[in-house]
Parts: sequence; C-alpha cells; structure tokens
Amino acid sequence: MASFARCLRVARPAAFAAVARTSASRSVAARAFSVTATNALRKYTKEHEWIDLSADKKTGVVGISEYAAKELGDIVYVELPEEGKEVAAGDAIGAVESVKSAADINSPIACKITQVNLVLEEKPGTINQVAEDDSHGGGWIAKVQVTEQGLEDFEALMDADAYAAFTAEGNH
Repeated sequence: MASFARCLRVARPAAFAAVARTSASRSVAARAFSVTATNALRKYTKEHEWIDLSADKKTGVVGISEYAAKELGDIVYVELPEEGKEVAAGDAIGAVESVKSAADINSPIACKITQVNLVLEEKPGTINQVAEDDSHGGGWIAKVQVTEQGLEDFEALMDADAYAAFTAEGNH
C-alpha cells in the first residue's frame, strides 16, 4: 500500500487524500503469502529435468532439478539450446558442466524451443542457487511451445511426490 500511496501522492494529491481518509476509517486485514510455489503442472524425468506447463498447456519452462544441481556441484558452464529448434522427448537440448562432471540436458517432452535463459551464459552458477525457479532471475534453461505429442509425453512424467521417492532411492 505504501508504494501505491506514494504513486497517488505524486499523480493526484486529492486522490491520495481520499485514500488516506478511507484507510484510516477502517481496519485493514493483512494476508500472509506463502513463499513456496506449488504448481500442479510441474513434472520430472528420470534424467532429472523438470517442466512446468502453463495453465492452457500450450507453453512450458524446462530446467534441471535441484537434486541434479546438487549432485553436479558448482556449475561452471551451460550450453543452451538453439531457439526455434523442434525436439522430441529425450533429445539432448544442451549441457551443463561442473567442477565434478558434465551432463546433457534432455527435453522432457516433444516441443519447440522459443526462448533460452541467457543469464546462464554469464552466471551458470544461478542453477546451483535456484535450479527450479522459472522466474526472470531463476535457473530455468528454456521456454518451450508444447506440441500434441508433448502433452502425451507430459502425462508419462513423474509428479513431485514420485520424483522425491525416485531420488530418495538413490537413483541417479
């Protein structure tokens, strides 16, 4: 409310005064927000990639799991996919190199690469910090356009609970 009020004060002093009068006359309940994002449309592969589908299931975001980032160690290089490339589920779309080893990044579903996370070229360690974050500063790898085959591929992937059980068993 403070930043909104500051904007009103600059834009229209009279509007700010009206907001201040109505705010003072009633109590405002605070709402707590969760910092943990839960997304029913996120699934994982056995090769430790994840994909988030949009609500309309036409686009998605791909990355590697926190488990994979932790197992790889400090990531020092990320080979990003080629924008515009159409891939099938399981196709290599890029690679990550760490101080310990290197690994391919495979497409979890059939899709078309529409955008890559260029931040990772300069700061590959972002994946170690926020591997499963699909926001602007996150460690996501690519944004994709989902095909019909991709929707079928998505159904075969593991949800978060199944993936947690898979990694708890020590599957690499």
